[in-house]
Amino acid sequence: MIWAILSALLGHWRRNPLQLLTLLAGLALGTALWSGVQAINAEARASYDEAASALGAGLSELRGPITLETYVALRRAGWNVSPVIEGRLGGVRLLGIEPLTAPRGPVTQGADIASLITGGDQIFAREEVLARLPETGAKGVVAETPPDTALADIGLAQRLLGREGQIDRLIVAADQPLSRPPLTEVAPGLTLRAPSSGQDVARLTDSFHLNLTAFGLLSFAVGLFIVHGAIGLAFEQRRPMVRTLRALGAPLRGLVVLIAAELALLALVAGALGVVLGYLVAATLLPDVAATLRGLYGAEVSGALSLRPSWWLSGMAMALGGTAVAAGGALWSLARTPLLASAQPRAWVLARRGRWQLALSLALLALAGGLALWGQGLILGFVMLGALFIGGALALPTLLAGALGLGGARAKGPVAQWFWADTEQQLPGLSLALMALLLAMAANVGVSTMVSSFRTTFVAFLDQRLASELYVTATDATQASAIEAFAAPRTDAVLPILMTETRIKGLPATIYGARNHRTYRDNWRFLEAAPGVWESLARGEGLLVNEQLFRRAGLRLGAMVPVDETLSLPVLGIYGDYGNPVGQVVITETTFRQHFPQVTAQRFGLRLDPKGVPALRQSLREGLGLDDSAMIDQAGLKAMSLAVFERTFTVTAALNVLTLAVAGFAILMSLLTLAAMRLPQLAPVWALGLTRAQLARLEMARAMVLAALTGVLALPLGLALAWALLAVVNVEAFGWRLPLYLFPLDYLRLGLWALLAAGLAALWPAFRLSRMPPTALLGVFRHER
Repeated sequence: MIWAILSALLGHWRRNPLQLLTLLAGLALGTALWSGVQAINAEARASYDEAASALGAGLSELRGPITLETYVALRRAGWNVSPVIEGRLGGVRLLGIEPLTAPRGPVTQGADIASLITGGDQIFAREEVLARLPETGAKGVVAETPPDTALADIGLAQRLLGREGQIDRLIVAADQPLSRPPLTEVAPGLTLRAPSSGQDVARLTDSFHLNLTAFGLLSFAVGLFIVHGAIGLAFEQRRPMVRTLRALGAPLRGLVVLIAAELALLALVAGALGVVLGYLVAATLLPDVAATLRGLYGAEVSGALSLRPSWWLSGMAMALGGTAVAAGGALWSLARTPLLASAQPRAWVLARRGRWQLALSLALLALAGGLALWGQGLILGFVMLGALFIGGALALPTLLAGALGLGGARAKGPVAQWFWADTEQQLPGLSLALMALLLAMAANVGVSTMVSSFRTTFVAFLDQRLASELYVTATDATQASAIEAFAAPRTDAVLPILMTETRIKGLPATIYGARNHRTYRDNWRFLEAAPGVWESLARGEGLLVNEQLFRRAGLRLGAMVPVDETLSLPVLGIYGDYGNPVGQVVITETTFRQHFPQVTAQRFGLRLDPKGVPALRQSLREGLGLDDSAMIDQAGLKAMSLAVFERTFTVTAALNVLTLAVAGFAILMSLLTLAAMRLPQLAPVWALGLTRAQLARLEMARAMVLAALTGVLALPLGLALAWALLAVVNVEAFGWRLPLYLFPLDYLRLGLWALLAAGLAALWPAFRLSRMPPTALLGVFRHER
């Protein structure tokens, strides 16, 4: 009997291949986007773990102007330190070490230390990294180094980077002689930095990965609406068959188990296909993600994708779990259906379900409002977004029914009245596809508003902060002094960029020393500021902090902030610092040099007439031997910053496009599936005198009306999403709040795309209706009950 029942159940899919395609495609697409995002996150976290075990991780470092004489003096004094130099060679991070003193770890395990000691020129890196290196004359050796990192002897690295005799930092070993003299006696110009861990980067980027996960979950939810609709329609069509099987003696429990097993098998097939598609999505987007993480956070992420069990198993689990969620209600209803229940119209049941759905929608929207007002933390921010999205989607059928009822009340003539009434009757069959379209359009409105608002604010921010016409970078302190002396008589002002890294109230931060000059007064804008902020800052009576540190450390105007062990200053102003995840403190140049005498400026902003920039660049080339890579004009720096910005949102833009494509596919599949079921409603109208061509045009118009109404309702939901992203999620994730700007032309363009998608989706069913043989329409009356 089991095989007979299973054959009958599978026969439904043979007779309705379009439903099967809808179910598999919806689940596969949703799983693909989810597993693709998880693959990207898994690769990034694996890179962070490797970085955490890299050379010098967990050890203190000495920073400052380091010469070979300083290093030798420290070694002779008993300090167990090892020199390191690093730079980028052909886009690859090149790490130069001293093999005898370097701490042993995963980075050095694969290296031939003996060859390094005897002077062998070798570069150790992963195979794909070695392939990206330019021709150096050194032998490439495959080794398990951190992502995008190559390892070489410090002498070879200095030569390849063109920085002979230079040292960037000294790694301080954990074991040190007790009798060594204090650092202030041997090398007073150096600063001892506390150990940092690669896991700091992982914590810093958590918000970025949580954003990706949220988009992946949204995409999966859109696919799940398609699956829910396909399963629900299949159960409705199977009711007579299930009733017949039960009347023939099939046990109800056996039917439920077999249907559940059937759906589990389909979920496994769709999940496997989704994992393969997810791998392709992740492989395509991973380079942009790696560039984003490197540009925003300085985190090195491998550009190659590995097949890790964590993400493909999660994809399969989501496919199975999503199918269970989509089919749970239908299976429960089947288990409670009486044996002799007829297949009468279920309008009363649908009406009662609609009331419950509306009540749940209002509860979720109220929850979203409560969390927006009183919720704290990034997780609750995403819970708020989920409640807002699901609540808005569940309210869609009721709102559409109200709009259609209003249209019907104002309709003139029998055809128009039938059109509005029939459109309202189709809502139960199309509601899930329209919900998917609503979510996709709202996500596009919300994210595009966020990105465009960020772009508008970011461009204005760059105009304020990148005020100097030319930026010059020196390779050492001697060259820095020469640049400052050379540029002073040839420019209006030379603004040194003094900075040092520290921790303030337990948070990583950068302290800047600003010269007292009108450039800052004329261009910087404050979110909050005390009266006479610039005058007080010039007198050394306070400091400025960026919004990130202000929010994370719980500061306020006038709050005391420790600059170092001997100095604390009050907050005079808070400034916007968009795109930067780290806290910043600005003090006057005089105060900075007093408390951080070991730090010398190696970057300078030069103020002059923009027309004189080419001549000054040529003078710096000829007078000091600077190459073009050491000089960046204002326009070039803005272009580079905007390029990082564009790559930052490439992934979210791609996910939005894919989500909208999935929603369009949902409409197409729903219309195609319902086309055959529509004959009992269309045949009487055709018999009363409407031609097949007129009916086809009405079907096209119905799809366009529903898409237009959905688009209108998606706009406020998308704007609410944009506000939540800018005012809640962005603040919790990154530490800054952006103003909300509106972009009507973008919304109009998105609405036109939605109408086009709905029109294309309705085109094929309408064409089939216009070419349907009259005998097929007449056949409806032969089966009239």
